[in-house]
Amino acid sequence: MIDKQLVRKRFSERAATYDRFANVQKKMADALVIRIAVRPTRILEVGCGTGYLTEQLIRTFPDAHLTAVDIAPGMIAAAQQRLDNRITWRCADIEEMAIDERYDLIISNATFQWLNAPERTINRLARALNPGGQLLFSTFGADTFQELHASFLAALKQHGIAERFSIGPSFPGLSDWLKRCEHAFPKAAVAAEETWETEYFPTVRDFFLSLRQIGATNSTDGRHCQRPSVFKTMMDEYERRFSKNGQIPATYHCLLLDVLV
Repeated sequence: MIDKQLVRKRFSERAATYDRFANVQKKMADALVIRIAVRPTRILEVGCGTGYLTEQLIRTFPDAHLTAVDIAPGMIAAAQQRLDNRITWRCADIEEMAIDERYDLIISNATFQWLNAPERTINRLARALNPGGQLLFSTFGADTFQELHASFLAALKQHGIAERFSIGPSFPGLSDWLKRCEHAFPKAAVAAEETWETEYFPTVRDFFLSLRQIGATNSTDGRHCQRPSVFKTMMDEYERRFSKNGQIPATYHCLLLDVLV
């Protein structure tokens, strides 16, 4: 389960550095914008962050009324500094907040991986869409950080640790998200695509630093392996197995789901 208090705290603390390090997330936002197939008068953005996608929505649909939601007050504050007051800002958890209005477009970039009850949330969003509306979202899939997870499992094995600790959340695959959307929208056209983006870093420490600078460090509750020796082995394994030309890769598995009602 995701610890929402940690998510709120960590993203708030990193609002000032998020845009400088969130390169893949920006590419995902750009991919969403070109898939918008409606001319909305009312838009709900889930997980607006610092307002990168919000700014594109306002520019593309200047006459639309936009409600932008984010769980982290620091992110909302950064987005407000970036944009004007035509937007309705809500600092709230989309899984808990009341959704009292209906929208022509519900859009979300790199946020649904932080949901604890994704099927329930998609069902709620489905009820908030106007006829002829569109739900459009991106998230991260099961192959995300595959190098990190493989190296961590190798480190556990080397230290004789049989318990299946994880180093972060495990993300659903594309088929899981398709099933959720098809269940929520049984009569709608559901389209999906997946891509893999790889970033490169001088060291594993630099990779971890980039995650810290966007607030995307582990926010799952439950037991975690805290032994420094295991993490040292994991970092050595990562660099030994995956380093190429003095760089280490970090793979993002990017999913895009597009539902036209």
